[in-house]
Amino acid sequence: MAKPGTVTGWKLPGDERALLLQRFAPRYENVVADHVTLRVGATPETPLPRKPDAQIVGYADDGDSLECLVVALDGTTDRPDGSTYHITWSLGSGRKARESNAVIRDQGWKPIPAPIDVTLEPARF
Repeated sequence: MAKPGTVTGWKLPGDERALLLQRFAPRYENVVADHVTLRVGATPETPLPRKPDAQIVGYADDGDSLECLVVALDGTTDRPDGSTYHITWSLGSGRKARESNAVIRDQGWKPIPAPIDVTLEPARF
């Protein structure tokens, strides 16, 4: 796990999180559902990103113990590091949120029927 404050990205506000948890009931016992990562390895001098136009556009589940929502920021799902913007939704025992990157990369993701606008707040965590 990254040290606190070394990740920049966006936090999902509590009210948005509550609405999405009602819409996408978590499949696994450890509910994360709280952020989108932009960069791991940030320093205190790393500026926060700007507030994006964000939409939930897809879903990925490895069918075993990890699910995540794919997010488009300003029209793209492509993160600068080559991975995909996402919100780790829920995890089974022993799984880590960072494993969402591998699930999306290796198994892909499915679009949801209609994009869902979501508010994300720039943050360091």
